[in-house]
Order: sequence, then structure tokens, then C-alpha cells
Amino acid sequence: MHAHAQAQLTSKVTVSGLKRSARVQTRAVKTVAHCSAVDFSKKAASLAVAAAVAAAPLVAVEEAFARDVQPYAGLTPCKTSKAFAKREKTELKALEKRLKKYDPESAPALALQATMEKTKTRFANYGESGLLCGKDGLPHLIVDGNLEHLGEFAIPGLGFLYVAGWIGYAGRSYIQENKTASKPTEGEIIIDVPKALGLMFQAGAWPLLAGLELKNGTLTAPESEITVSPR
Repeated sequence: MHAHAQAQLTSKVTVSGLKRSARVQTRAVKTVAHCSAVDFSKKAASLAVAAAVAAAPLVAVEEAFARDVQPYAGLTPCKTSKAFAKREKTELKALEKRLKKYDPESAPALALQATMEKTKTRFANYGESGLLCGKDGLPHLIVDGNLEHLGEFAIPGLGFLYVAGWIGYAGRSYIQENKTASKPTEGEIIIDVPKALGLMFQAGAWPLLAGLELKNGTLTAPESEITVSPR
């Protein structure tokens, strides 16, 4: 009887021990799985942030656009300027100092690394594009009509004037034509898209059209229609 009771007790203890062991192992598996999921989520978030920062990388200047220029007006080429190189080192050093505060695989570290690469590319582009730098290490634009530096201001400026004139002439043509409509006020509130598009394409030749109107005297209003305040 005593032996039978002892056997039952041993069996209960063994089964209870197995249950406890199984519970401990289950908890361990759940903990490991949870840790793995957290680590995976952190790595995924880090990669997502890095991809977002590097989504619009700077494009290096191609060899066809790289050019060497001569010093001009007290300015030196950025490619050989010591102040320009010092400014680049200062920016990179500040980024490296911030980088040391984070884990190499963390999201902020990956974002800072992408920023460093973009900074290097930006300075390389300035140097290879033929810009001139001053003593402050910053690029300066030449706007005095120097043929070697027309691409810095003159050509973009002419492009801006052309686009601005195109938009203005198209709007002016729409308003003038809309005055002859039966409901001119309604035509200004609700834009007639087909008419506006036709006038927009026609306004692409606005320099020629404006010159012809100036020659014919229709570009500006006659003096009789211009009001003058009493003096």
C-alpha cells in the first residue's frame, strides 16, 4: 500500500514537473519569437527611414558638363578653393559627430549616412560645374554677361522671363476675348477650358505677337481710355 502510494506520488510529481517544464519552454519560445519580431520591426523601420532619406539622391555631374574655369572678379574656382574645401569638411565633421551618438544600424544613423553622401555629392557638383567661390567658401553667380558664365544666370533668367510672359499673354488674351462674350463676368468666374487651352498654345509665340501688336498700336490702351487724377 505504501509502495503504491509512493508510486502515485512520484507519478504526480513527474507529471507536474513536465507541465511546469513545458510551460517554461513555451514562455521561452514566445519570448524569443517576440524579441525576434521586435528586432525585425526595428530593422525594417531603420531601412524604411534610410530609404525615405535617400529617395531623392543628388545626381553627380556628368563628365560632359564638368568644366574648368579661370579666376574672375576676385573669385576662384570652387574646385580649387581652400575655403570651399574647409566648408565641406566642417559640414561632414558635424554630421560625423552626430553619427557617433547612434547605433550603426539605427534609423537616425542610416539617415545621417545618407545625408553625408548627399553632402559630398553636392559639393562635388559645385566644384565640377565651374562655379566660382569667394573667400567665404560659398559659390557666387556671375551676372555681368560674361560668356563663360551665361549658364549661371542669363540663360535661366531668359527662360523665366519667357515663361512668365507666356502665362501673362495667355491670360490677357483670354480676358480680351471674354469681353466680347454674352456673359463676360460668368466667363471669368467659370473658365472656358477649351478656349483657355487654345489661347495658351497660341501664346507660345508671345514675343512675336507682342511685337506685332506694338507695331500696330494695339498692345497698349489708347491715351483717351487712361484716366488721370486731377492735379
